[in-house]
Amino acid sequence: MTATGKELQLPFYAKASLILIGLYVFISMLYIAQSIIVPLVFAVIISIVLHPVVIFFVRRKINRVVSIVLTIFLTFIVIASITAFIISQASQLSQSWPMLVDKFTAMLNDTISGASGYFDISPEIINGYIDQGQDELLNIGKAEIGETIITIGSIIMVLLLVPVYVFIILFYHSLLIEFIHKMFGKSDQSQVTAIVSETKNVIQLYLVGLIIEAAIIAVLNSVALLALGIEYAILLGIIGALLNVIPYIGGIVAVALPMIVALATKSSGMYAIYVLIIYYIIQLIDNNYIVPIIVSSKVKINALFSIIVVFAGNALWGISGMFLSIPLLAIIKLIFDHIEPLKPWGFLLGDTCPLY
Repeated sequence: MTATGKELQLPFYAKASLILIGLYVFISMLYIAQSIIVPLVFAVIISIVLHPVVIFFVRRKINRVVSIVLTIFLTFIVIASITAFIISQASQLSQSWPMLVDKFTAMLNDTISGASGYFDISPEIINGYIDQGQDELLNIGKAEIGETIITIGSIIMVLLLVPVYVFIILFYHSLLIEFIHKMFGKSDQSQVTAIVSETKNVIQLYLVGLIIEAAIIAVLNSVALLALGIEYAILLGIIGALLNVIPYIGGIVAVALPMIVALATKSSGMYAIYVLIIYYIIQLIDNNYIVPIIVSSKVKINALFSIIVVFAGNALWGISGMFLSIPLLAIIKLIFDHIEPLKPWGFLLGDTCPLY
């Protein structure tokens, strides 16, 4: 309001500038404080998923604090067991990496030798590039895989904060819900209740379904690779299932890893083709049966924004951001859908295309 009592109207470029500056400051804060924010976001999402389990124990006349501790302990045991298995298998793979590089290079030498004769290219020039590439692969294998294991260890150390956050959030669940309601006026209470309820429902359905889907895909991948006799089949199957959680991009990386191992360890390159075919069949089963039935959700995000937000999450928070991006975007869309001025943005994020 101005001194004369009239409302101040800013021009469009001024509003746009303020919005862009605000977004820049907000994103900068998210990046700078990621070591605090990321564990807290994980804790909030995990708390929403675990809350029904806590209620289950409470209804069995178990003390609320004991119920929360028991739920967190059981969850931690499951996650720690899976993580320990993956790290042990990854350690074996890192030790065998130089051998895999040698086998892959030998196979590549044979292929290049045939191609050099066909295309009349000097084999010495090609072999020089191969030797250089082999040295780089060995360096990558020893350095990057080792760094990956160290990174996983540091992530585990950071995630040790998550159980503490989860306990506090679950313990003060009623207080936090009441706080959210008190932030809004009486006329908005029904809308706030609907948003909170649907947010909890969406996260629970999405993440529980995602866990079940990942378990099924891990079993299918592992069985398929074991049937083909691919080394490190279980590790590659689990990694493929975890990567499959990342929309669109994860599936490409998931099939590339076992194909590379197949090329490096098998006498025939056809095994890599077999892996590609089997993974394609598994993807068809996943997309047409598993996802619609198990990972069904009220909130649908279109492919364009799913890919954009995954890359943005990776740029902002790394691997953690890639996994958190879709659930957070689903929550944002849900909020947009319940606020009248923001409904067009919720429509834009959705996958409902108008017929023209």
